[in-house]
Amino acid sequence: MTTTTTSIAAAAGGGRGEDRVLAAAQHIVKSLGNTPKEVREDMLLIFSSFDNRLSNLTSMISDESKAEDDRFEAAEKVILRWETNPEATRSAVVWEESPNESLEYLSAVDEILSLMEGLSVGSDHEVSDRAENAIQIAMSRLEDEFRHILIRNTVPLDSERLYGSIRRVSLSFASSQDGDFVEEFESFGEMDGRFHERGGSLGDDVCVDLIHPDAVVELKEIAYRMIRSGYEKECVQVYSSVRRDALDECLVILGVEKLSIEEVQKIEWKVLDEKMKKWIHAVKIGVRVLLIGERRLSDQIFEGTDETREICFNETTKGCIMQLLNFGEAVAIGRRSPEKLFRILDMYDVLADVYPDLEQMVSDEFVVAEAKGVLDVLGDAARGTFAEFENAVQGEASKKPMLSGEIHPISRYVMNYVRLLVDYSETLNFLLDTGDDELQSLPNDDLGIESMSPIGRRLLLLINNLESNLGEKSKVYEDGALQCVFMMNNIQYIVQKVKDSELRKLLGDNWVRKRRGQVRQYATGYLRAAWSKALSCLKDEGIGGSTSNASKMALKERFKNFNANFEDLYRTQTGWKVPDAQLREELRISISEKVIPAYRSFMGRFGSQLESGRHAGKYIKYTADDLESYVLDLFEGTPCVLHHLRRKST
Repeated sequence: MTTTTTSIAAAAGGGRGEDRVLAAAQHIVKSLGNTPKEVREDMLLIFSSFDNRLSNLTSMISDESKAEDDRFEAAEKVILRWETNPEATRSAVVWEESPNESLEYLSAVDEILSLMEGLSVGSDHEVSDRAENAIQIAMSRLEDEFRHILIRNTVPLDSERLYGSIRRVSLSFASSQDGDFVEEFESFGEMDGRFHERGGSLGDDVCVDLIHPDAVVELKEIAYRMIRSGYEKECVQVYSSVRRDALDECLVILGVEKLSIEEVQKIEWKVLDEKMKKWIHAVKIGVRVLLIGERRLSDQIFEGTDETREICFNETTKGCIMQLLNFGEAVAIGRRSPEKLFRILDMYDVLADVYPDLEQMVSDEFVVAEAKGVLDVLGDAARGTFAEFENAVQGEASKKPMLSGEIHPISRYVMNYVRLLVDYSETLNFLLDTGDDELQSLPNDDLGIESMSPIGRRLLLLINNLESNLGEKSKVYEDGALQCVFMMNNIQYIVQKVKDSELRKLLGDNWVRKRRGQVRQYATGYLRAAWSKALSCLKDEGIGGSTSNASKMALKERFKNFNANFEDLYRTQTGWKVPDAQLREELRISISEKVIPAYRSFMGRFGSQLESGRHAGKYIKYTADDLESYVLDLFEGTPCVLHHLRRKST
């Protein structure tokens, strides 16, 4: 104040007198404009006592005060006018459609707030009370408008467009020749459907407006006044409540229901599978679209108020996030069965994928910790379900033989299952434990085990267990030849599944070569078990002499026994089935190469001794060409019987 009075004195004492005094007075009036009225009056008294020429400042201040009162009256009138009949006024004038009206109202609020900020503690109580009353009325109105603008301008979620951005369907069980491989195994459950749907990633360009952009400006203006007026809590409550309801509606559109853990665990698998698929999509859309949209929206509306912005975002999104997490947890702690593994891995993958975004956006430590916890239990569930599948493969003990010796359903089930697991190699390498115990469980002749990935080792062990199980199942066949056909079919099927998929990269070419060698060994075992008896009839030993003087009786017995053996083999082995066309052809060639030359040679040495006699056709029923033709009928899975009428060779 000393500096101010000194400048006034200097102005008064100068050469220009009154003009300089008035100029200084005007400067003082201007500088005191934001000062409480009582303070200004006290200062004027001091100035007047200093120099009587300053007495005209009183009228100047009085004029300013009157203008201020007029502005207050006008602002109060605007606010009270809307309060007189708020419902009628609202129906007549929609806030967003009447920019002049809304601007006038907001300006009135600003005017009163400025007045209130200029009032001192000892100010006129009547004015102070009127100002507070006007602000209360205004805030009630703005709160209603804030709510209505939020509701009216919420943009409905277009789930179809969003699904189209993330859907990628990949073939699950690629080979249509597998047929209905899903059998009733109590130890396995069912794997449903031909396609396994895995979601792709959301593109960076997927962005939606949760609120019409034009309305965001209005909301920001209202929020600013409410927070400035001390109505931050009410503003946050309205915003969070409306946006929570909007997010709940989005989850309904995405097919996510509010279910308790108990309700989730009672749902039958086919229904649960559909809910898990919807959950996977909802998590992607929820975090990458809805939460990012909410983050952007709260940043725009509550710009400049960091704390309020965080509170609004956290309060708005917490319910949506927790609903998704609760379902994930319910699935993770539910009963484990092999058919659930792929969906659980999908759930784990999608949550792991969005978790960094979630952690960055959400400042609520509880919600972030819950998300991490659900991610961990989904990982545990995946590990446990994989182990459940391993145990099921090892322990499946069905004894019912495949009558035709063809591929066992367990082979089809396991290999199709394993081929799908390869798609999750990166995740499973992270989740699966690979200790020394696994290495000790693997055969010593499996080369390169140490360099295999964790999932490679586990799948190698799994397939070894499958092969051991098949070996046990082959023992139900009394016929050693059929045992070999059964093992040959199943090992060939396993090898083909590995060759035609990414499994080959995991298991290696050495593994494929070894299993092909096993198929050849089983083929050799089959020839020995099936045809040794028939071939023994074509040996020279025991027929009583040389080619020219062999016993006709012995020759008749040999041809008779060979015919009987061949006919029995034909009847039996036309009913056996070798599904792999190449293997079937190779097996027929092996039989022909072993049997036909031996028969042709025996016929060449001894056939003439019987053909000239009576009833020769009774013993020499078939030519070598006949036999070669009949071999082509083997392994088709349809039992046939040879007619005894001899074919005439051309």
